[in-house]
Amino acid sequence: MGIFGFFNKEKKETLDKGLEKTKQSVFSKLTRAIAGKSKVDDEVLDDLEEVLITSDVGVDTTVKVIKRIEERVARDKYVSTSELNGILRDEIAELLTENNSDDNDNWDIPEGKKPYVIMVVGVNGVGKTTTIGKLAYQFKKAGKKVFLGAADTFRAAAVEQISIWGERVGVNVVKQQMGSDPASVAFDTLQSAVANDADVVLIDTAGRLHNKVGLMNELKKIKDVMKKVVPDAPDEVMLVLDGSTGQNAFEQAKQFSAVTQITSLAITKLDGTAKGGVVIGISDQLKVPVKYIGLGEGMEDLQLFNRRQFVDSLFNDK
Repeated sequence: MGIFGFFNKEKKETLDKGLEKTKQSVFSKLTRAIAGKSKVDDEVLDDLEEVLITSDVGVDTTVKVIKRIEERVARDKYVSTSELNGILRDEIAELLTENNSDDNDNWDIPEGKKPYVIMVVGVNGVGKTTTIGKLAYQFKKAGKKVFLGAADTFRAAAVEQISIWGERVGVNVVKQQMGSDPASVAFDTLQSAVANDADVVLIDTAGRLHNKVGLMNELKKIKDVMKKVVPDAPDEVMLVLDGSTGQNAFEQAKQFSAVTQITSLAITKLDGTAKGGVVIGISDQLKVPVKYIGLGEGMEDLQLFNRRQFVDSLFNDK
């Protein structure tokens, strides 16, 4: 089966369009880097290193990619600059494979996990609650019964926003008054989900990072309380990051990783930025798989991440 065997033409076009700004930026820099050169030599590799770093791939990840290409050049003796795009695609796709970023092809949940509980974390403003709403839409569209827990009780806007998404998508939302104990909301959500034979539960959490100890304690309390209802909960702790912030997204990822174990990533707002390379760097540095990418405002614009399709869209000059 070909690279896009699992994806329909419409989704591929959405991805290509969503990554267009990043692609244009990368290719303009890459074209300058290899101008007048016929083969990949040390100077081209130095220029390529600069291209990747300035495309928000990150220094450490860029060094890995360059080292892989150096080894390939040494092995093959001669590599032309015209081959560079293909080599980049191969090496970055392989890097993402090593970081467990699988090629997801459906909105399913693991066998024997019901309800499948996803605790969603991330700072305010990254699109966390919107991502939850879009996930709920996709899971419901896939035939799943979905419950949402409005456990970001410190912002009235957050509770209101998730309630609006619940109405829009047509899924149940469990909420309490603003200022309520977030763990209490999570507990009620799981009790209702179990009682109503739900398939998927998405728990929103507060996006505060100014007090790491407080956030750590709060997330631990939510986890501990959920386990009283569903012993293995949460099945997933998903960090939502704003791809348009580039290196700031790196810093947020590091800070959240310091306070709780992150098991998956959703990277939003890639359609409005030239910083799409951040997807590669964050996945590599955290050793956490990217599961979802956001490419627009519509409910259909949250896509399952497919490393091969992503890399091909980013580095294909056709």
